[in-house]
Amino acid sequence: MNSNQRLRARFILGCIIFAACGLTITLYSTQILHGGEYATKARKQYVKPNTAIFDRGSIFFAAKDGSHPAAATLATNYSIFMSPKLIKDPSGTYQALSQYLKLDQSDFLKKASIADDPYEELAKKVEVGVAQSISAMSLVGVGVNKENSRSYPGGTLAAHTLGLIGENDGTIKGRYGLESSYENILTRPAVGSGANIFAQLFTGIRDSVLSDSSAAHGDIVTTIEPTVQGYLEKTLEKTRVEWKSDEIGGIIMDPHTGNILAMSALPSFDPNDTSSVKDPAIFSNPLVESSYEMGSIMKPLTVATGLDSGAITPTWTYDDTGTMTLSGKKISNFDGKARGVIPVQEILSQSLNVGAATVALAVGKDMFAKYFTSFGLGSKTGIDQPNETAGLTSNLKTGRDIEIATMAYGQGIAISPMAMTRALAILANNGKIVQPHLVQEIDYVDGTKKMIASVNGADNGASVLKPQSVEDVTRMLVKVVDVALRKGAFKMDHYSVAAKTGTAQIADPVTKGYYPDRYLHSFFGYFPAYNPKFIVFLYQKYPKGAQYASETLTNPFYDLTKFLIDYYDVQPDR
Repeated sequence: MNSNQRLRARFILGCIIFAACGLTITLYSTQILHGGEYATKARKQYVKPNTAIFDRGSIFFAAKDGSHPAAATLATNYSIFMSPKLIKDPSGTYQALSQYLKLDQSDFLKKASIADDPYEELAKKVEVGVAQSISAMSLVGVGVNKENSRSYPGGTLAAHTLGLIGENDGTIKGRYGLESSYENILTRPAVGSGANIFAQLFTGIRDSVLSDSSAAHGDIVTTIEPTVQGYLEKTLEKTRVEWKSDEIGGIIMDPHTGNILAMSALPSFDPNDTSSVKDPAIFSNPLVESSYEMGSIMKPLTVATGLDSGAITPTWTYDDTGTMTLSGKKISNFDGKARGVIPVQEILSQSLNVGAATVALAVGKDMFAKYFTSFGLGSKTGIDQPNETAGLTSNLKTGRDIEIATMAYGQGIAISPMAMTRALAILANNGKIVQPHLVQEIDYVDGTKKMIASVNGADNGASVLKPQSVEDVTRMLVKVVDVALRKGAFKMDHYSVAAKTGTAQIADPVTKGYYPDRYLHSFFGYFPAYNPKFIVFLYQKYPKGAQYASETLTNPFYDLTKFLIDYYDVQPDR
């Protein structure tokens, strides 16, 4: 055999081996991985030949003990159908089925009398016991289908974060939340019955050998800890009932990694059953899709900007006149009263608007806007949720003193709760900004894994504040809690907590001004203050019966703080 013949022989042998490997992979996928789906398809083909078996990847929570409870998965359901053209005794069939199903007799008999009708569905989502009993009767022309559907075992738990799926033009896709953000990972090609099995096999050879399309699909593991999520939702619901707020929400995050441990907004929904939902806007996640003027929780960032830029020092003082006029408009402290010459600490302890404005003006318009932009205000956080808003921050670019002054205390700038949490987390992360995220791991169907959390964290975050500036502000915020907040009633003997409240007037879309009696309350804190494990952010829109956030959100914040300390066995730092 000459060299050319040997080359041809090797080439032909290589092609044979190549095709054999591809066929083996496809047969394994067909018989082992998807065997159940094809079996189910075969059972229903004679009455409903064009039905596809629904398949989709799962979403998991990440429990503290390392387990991964299901957050969204496939549930096995049963449907009961009949083939009227095969039924010889409609009345007898009805009597037999009516033992287990609620059927309208006249409607059943009418459908059963259509001689050339191959398929009529009688019931969906039937319990397994009922399905087994009907199957055991072996009624001619009656069958039981085993089907898959999307299930959310936690019900309303983390509903906005998880999202839900929907059907459009016969295609089922993720429409909200993680279901939408990870559609390309979670989606699966449905097993159809219309194609020739050999065509499917050899198409599978092409996909298996010539591409890695199967590796693109998988399951996702979130950063959401289900017990923490449940406690947050319970706390929010209790607070909303007490204050009758229009909307309430909260975020619990690791400020060093950006891992979201819990995130919730109310009112919410049950993705298992949305039949009673009248306004689809409830499916959107307001924590990332809506923007709000946050009020005085912006002041710690203003003070940090002043310190970091060198415009002020920790011992700086100013003459608080109670009011000031800029660009023809007057701004004032919450009570309009002057404090005289006081230290910077009082801007945070007494939540003084004039003090925050004075710091911003000392920094300078351009430098102040540069800092706030570096905090991510006016840009998307990149969190893995759809339709994230960048907020309303055009006032950063006007260059007018009045806009800079009002933004310094959280009015005239509207951002999402997620963006606010990310910005405030800089104070808890040694001056570095991180990207918040909800998924930490992707488990591909080919057995490989991709860890996402490892690309975040303090070592990879961009430094936007000096560590000393952050430490100085943290010390001030600890003093706010120990001395000023409810006159020190919530000081914790063994833990340092840095926190601040915020109360902002709500904009009136009719007058283009502000409602005189409607407020958005906010509260954030991190602890232990000098080596934080958690940052907690809370807000509620238009609570009734209280003007200030310290009245409505202090108790919920401390309930969550004590729960997290106990649940994670956080060691004391005092």
